[in-house]
Amino acid sequence: MTNNTTSSQLHFRSTTLPNGLTVVGEQRLNAVSVALGFFVRTGARDESPEVAGVSHFLEHMMFKGTAKRSALDITYEMGAMGAQANAYTSEEATVYYMAVLPEYFRDALELLSDMLRPSLTLEEFTVEKKVILEEIALYQDRPTFLLFESAMNCFFGAHPAGNSVLGTTDTIGALSRDQMQTYFDARYSASNIVLCASGNFAWEELVDLAGEYCGNWPAVEASRNRPVHVPQPAERELTKKDLQRAHLCLVGRGPSATDAERYPLEVLGAILGDSSGSRTYWGLVESGLADSASIDGDDMDGAGMIYSYLSSTPELIDQAEEVLRKILRTPKEFTDDDLQRAITKLGTRLVLQGESSMRRLMAVGLDWMYRQEYVPLAEELARFKTVSRGSIYEALEKFPLEPTARVRMMPES
Repeated sequence: MTNNTTSSQLHFRSTTLPNGLTVVGEQRLNAVSVALGFFVRTGARDESPEVAGVSHFLEHMMFKGTAKRSALDITYEMGAMGAQANAYTSEEATVYYMAVLPEYFRDALELLSDMLRPSLTLEEFTVEKKVILEEIALYQDRPTFLLFESAMNCFFGAHPAGNSVLGTTDTIGALSRDQMQTYFDARYSASNIVLCASGNFAWEELVDLAGEYCGNWPAVEASRNRPVHVPQPAERELTKKDLQRAHLCLVGRGPSATDAERYPLEVLGAILGDSSGSRTYWGLVESGLADSASIDGDDMDGAGMIYSYLSSTPELIDQAEEVLRKILRTPKEFTDDDLQRAITKLGTRLVLQGESSMRRLMAVGLDWMYRQEYVPLAEELARFKTVSRGSIYEALEKFPLEPTARVRMMPES
C-alpha cells in the first residue's frame, strides 16, 4: 500500500512492507540535510507493574551493541558521520533518530536499523542497570520532575497513561535481562514501528533500504490497552528537604491526539499560559507572585490533559494559586488582539521549526504514529489560522479548564 502527496517544494509518500513496517517520507527539495528515525509505539503505558521502566531501559540498550557492532563501534560510526543522534522514551512512544548530510543517508539508516536489533548481552545489561539507577536517583533531586510525575499519577490514577517512564529503583533493580528480551520481542514488532525520513533523500532508496535492513523483522500482534479515562478528584501534598521554592501543578481533562479540539485549545493555551505575553505571565510572573507560571496541554493516545504550573515563594504560593485558578475559571476573557497574537506566535514557531529536517521528522513521524495522517507545514499553519473565538468556546464546552488533580510541593519544615 502506497500513498503519495506532492507539491512544488515537497513530496510525501508512505508504504507498508510485507512484514507490516510502515515507511513514510517527506522529501523537501530545498533541504541540505536529512533526518530519519524509528517511531516505536511503545512506552511506559504498555508496561506491567513488574517491569515498570523497561521501555526507557531498553532505549539505553539500543546503543550498547548488536550482533555486528559493539557499543564503541556505534559511537565511533555516529561520530564519523557527524550525526546528530539520540533517542527518547515517553509514556507512549520510544523514538530513535539521527540527522546527517545526504551522502551519509544509507550509512545512517543501516546503523540505526542495526541498533534496533540489539544483542542485549547480560554484561551490558548489568552495567547499564547501574546507569539507570543513577539516573533515577538524579531525577529524585529535581523538584519539578517529582511534581509532574506525581501530578500525572494523581490525575490518571490506575489508568496506564499515568505510568512512570523511569520506573522505580525497586522495579529496575529487580528487572532481569530475560524480562527485557520478552518485552522487546512483544513490542518491537515490525507492525508496531514507523520508519520516517525528512529532508533531502530519494524515496525509492528509502523503501529499498528499509526492505533490505528491516524486511526480516518479525511481525507479532502488539496491541495497546486504551481504557476510557474518567478523572476523579485527587490531591497530594509533597515536601522536600532544602527546597527554596514552592511548586504547584493542577491537571484537568484535555483533548486526545485525535481530537480536533487540540488546535483551538493550543491557541487558548498560548493566550492564557505562554512563557511571555500571556495572562499567567502578566498576572503571576510580571506581578512578582511567581518566578514561573504556565498553562499547557498534552494530547495522548485516547486521553489528554491540560496542566497548569507555578513556582513561587512558600509565603506567596496560596495567593499565586488563587490567581492561577481565577485564570482557569475565566478562559473566555481575552481580546481579539490576544487571539491574533497567539496565532501569530504559534505560526512563527511552526515555520521556524519547519526549516529543520529534525523538527519535521518529529512532526511527520508522530502525526503518522498517532493518526496515520500527513499534515504539510502549510496545512498545519492554516489549521491554526482558522481558530476563532467561536471554535475556542466550542472546545471549552467539551474540555472546560477544570482541574481535578492538585499536587503541591513545599519545603520540609
